[in-house]
Amino acid sequence: MSVQEMLAAHPTAAAGDDQVLIRCIEECLACTQTCTSCADSSIAEDDIAPMVLSIRLCLDCANVCDTTLRVATRLTGRQSAPLASVLEACVDACRRCGDECAKHAQHHEHHRLCEAECRRCEEACRALIASL
Repeated sequence: MSVQEMLAAHPTAAAGDDQVLIRCIEECLACTQTCTSCADSSIAEDDIAPMVLSIRLCLDCANVCDTTLRVATRLTGRQSAPLASVLEACVDACRRCGDECAKHAQHHEHHRLCEAECRRCEEACRALIASL
């Protein structure tokens, strides 16, 4: 089941597609998974000491992205001030995590992938903020 199908099935769904909202939800879901996996991959590395901050920021980012997608999925949230606040927090978490993962990206593929996903999620959240 796609995000678009589920949102369209909602009894209060507006007519037409809201691609900005759908993209944000999908990117938050992808970022939740990517950051969780990156943190776990970092823990599995031989020398995790240089990546402690990255691990923490990845886990924070995963949690914030998860919360953001949940609030954004509730169509009532689209018209509420809490959505804007959660989106701002997600932008900040993704920026911080992406910046930290970038520091390790040349040595670990999982950091390169995580940085890229954090940037996409940050961009999608900014786009949704702009549409509110």
